[in-house]
Amino acid sequence: MVEIAPYGTWTSPLSAADVAASGVSAQWLGTAGNEVWWAEARTGEGGRVTLVRSRADGTVEDILPAPWNVRNRVHEYGGRPWLVLGDVLVFTHWTDQRVYRRDLTTGETTPLTPEPATRHQIRYSDLRPGRPGEVWMVRERSTGPRRVDIARDLIAVPLDGGPERVLTASHHFLTAPQLSPDGTRAAWLGWNHPAMPWDGTELCVAELREDGTFGPHRVLAGAADVSVCQVDWESADSLLALLDPNGWWNLHRVGLDGSLTNLAPAEQEIGGAQWKLGARWFTPLGDGRFAVIASGKLAVLDETTRELNPVTAAADLTAWSTNGLAVHEGCVVGVAAGPKREAAVVKVDLAAGTVTELASAPEPPSPAYLSTPVERIFKTDDGDRIPAFLYLPANPDFAAPDGELPPLFVYPHGGPTGRDSAVLDHEIAYFTSRGIAVVTVNYGGSTGYGRAYRERLREQWGVVDVADCVTVAEALAAEGTVDGDRLAIRGGSAGGYTSAASLTTTTTYRAGTVMYPILDLTQWTGDGGETHDFESRYLDGLIGPLPEAEQRYRDRSPINNADTLAGPLLFLQGLEDEICPPEQADRFVAGLAGRGIDHAYLRFEGEQHGFRKAETIVAALEAELSFYGQVFGFETPGVPKLRFSR
Repeated sequence: MVEIAPYGTWTSPLSAADVAASGVSAQWLGTAGNEVWWAEARTGEGGRVTLVRSRADGTVEDILPAPWNVRNRVHEYGGRPWLVLGDVLVFTHWTDQRVYRRDLTTGETTPLTPEPATRHQIRYSDLRPGRPGEVWMVRERSTGPRRVDIARDLIAVPLDGGPERVLTASHHFLTAPQLSPDGTRAAWLGWNHPAMPWDGTELCVAELREDGTFGPHRVLAGAADVSVCQVDWESADSLLALLDPNGWWNLHRVGLDGSLTNLAPAEQEIGGAQWKLGARWFTPLGDGRFAVIASGKLAVLDETTRELNPVTAAADLTAWSTNGLAVHEGCVVGVAAGPKREAAVVKVDLAAGTVTELASAPEPPSPAYLSTPVERIFKTDDGDRIPAFLYLPANPDFAAPDGELPPLFVYPHGGPTGRDSAVLDHEIAYFTSRGIAVVTVNYGGSTGYGRAYRERLREQWGVVDVADCVTVAEALAAEGTVDGDRLAIRGGSAGGYTSAASLTTTTTYRAGTVMYPILDLTQWTGDGGETHDFESRYLDGLIGPLPEAEQRYRDRSPINNADTLAGPLLFLQGLEDEICPPEQADRFVAGLAGRGIDHAYLRFEGEQHGFRKAETIVAALEAELSFYGQVFGFETPGVPKLRFSR
């Protein structure tokens, strides 16, 4: 029997603990010999990242037991943390950020880099094979008391435990060097403040000297307004690179003379925002063919026909991770998700047209409890398209009373250069299976739609993103899909900023959840700001350069507009966050005290930027559901009641 009950009150088989358990996520996939390897984050182990391999016989096993944690914090977001050379595994360990080698025959594990004088003083990332007997990588060093006092080098670390050797330091930001097939040159990417890597980067090549260091580098591609986001050697005298001179990241052949050939011109993005070092969007298949991630989906690029052909067998996999794309036994392997499945490690046989899961996500509840996302395109007043994915309430055990419309949660993604796709998300299902609609919005600034769409947000952060989300929410209410009196917005990081900015500059939403946000733009940015070096000049492009745009920073800072809050706020913050430090949320919440504005603030020990512990995820989700239930007036059975402050 179907029970009639108000939206939001429906009971669901998907608990917050189930959502937390689903957070076993594969990342940094690659191959070692005839095996597929990947790193795997586990919420049930406090967010520890282990290393896993799929053997030739199909069995899957852990390689590194606790307490090893295969993760690093270069740029605070980290990068590729492991590499296998023969029978030696080299990896970075989160606790001390050192590089270790593990003999895969004996299991003996020893450090290759010195113990830092202070915690996290030196970090390493983007491990690559170098000359015989050594690993090349990026080294990041703290040089002073401020978060922005950072120096980076490209270094070689000998496998025999010898001292690390500096190779070069061409730019303030660098990707690890890659050795040419003939061993005579190295190639890498570099960029400097105030650019972010999706704004402008340079592809560098240098000759190797006899002592193993690099000679002067030459810039072969890239510019202040051209981004190169991946480079691989094709032969001793040519490289393959993703760059966007025509406004779209396409695959190019780059000659040592600087010549550029677009292998398949297309208004599609084969590339993306390089938040983490070592991301990949293409891998060669041979005979002029390449497996590529084109606008989030798997495709084959054929340079003979100059075409991009979607892989039909993988059509239901709508979001491929860029933290690992490889070829294994003639098949494409990677981590992918779709509307009916969360991310899993998959192998796609292009010849046979089959998809095999090497490692699955935890079994979801019955599909009847999972909302299938529907892509919608909305329009701004100026005619710009706003892609979004709508998840309507789904629960076979319940129906709403006649005439009732569901509440809507608007999800602006992080970045703000992120991109949402049509995928199964247990966190979203936690709400939709209880009778709450969710819409994810790829507002102006999102990647995946070309440089012009990204540039809609240039100096317009806090304006375009806010307006696009409002447009989507109000359109869904106007068409009668959702209840216009029960609209909420929630997001984390840059999405947290958009949520807070929306609630302080518009009256569209009745409430919102703000997670590890930016709230004070002036204090967050610059050499003396509260954030880390990688993003310390990000706002030059998003808001404008200082001091010229100082008033704009003040006007768009939610902390300065708390008097115009549209409704109650829930704050969720990790106390070890180096990207959006808790001081910002602390100040905002302190300013609300005694002002009669309902709010709640949960601070989580041991959490960084984004939540990784199962207990944190459970507490945050249940608090959020209780928060909205109290604001919108529906019961939340089985969930502890959140206490408000005023």
